[in-house]
Amino acid sequence: MRTQRQVVDYALQRRALLREVYAGHVAAYEVCDASPYLKTAARFHGEATEELCPICRREFLTLVHYIYGDGLKHSAGQARSRAELAVLAQSVREFQVYVVEVCRGCSWNHLVEQFLLGSAGLAGSGATEDVETGTSPASPGRAAERGRRKARLAPSA
Repeated sequence: MRTQRQVVDYALQRRALLREVYAGHVAAYEVCDASPYLKTAARFHGEATEELCPICRREFLTLVHYIYGDGLKHSAGQARSRAELAVLAQSVREFQVYVVEVCRGCSWNHLVEQFLLGSAGLAGSGATEDVETGTSPASPGRAAERGRRKARLAPSA
């Protein structure tokens, strides 16, 4: 996605956990604990992948995208499809996305990545925008210069 930023990838954590499972130090039932809500979200909002589950090796993994942020109001904490994320990124200033991989067969689940999305990441015409005000750095100077010019041109009383 175009406005995706501040990406955190959890691949190393995933790899370490799977190494522990394969070595027998962690039982499969400890990592295959997806909640019914997560499995339902995977069914209705998930994005199918072509990667087999690392535990059962029978089912393909599904990616679920959860959204959080103040600008989302009642939508915070909901699962959304990638198409819905693209629309939200244009209309909401900034929100956090958590991507979870889920096996709908054995209930394996793991946080894959997190990132920020939103219109605050869009740069307009090459100028950077101030995150708080949404204005470019040059605009306050121009406004102040116009104010000084008007003061010089105004007739004195």
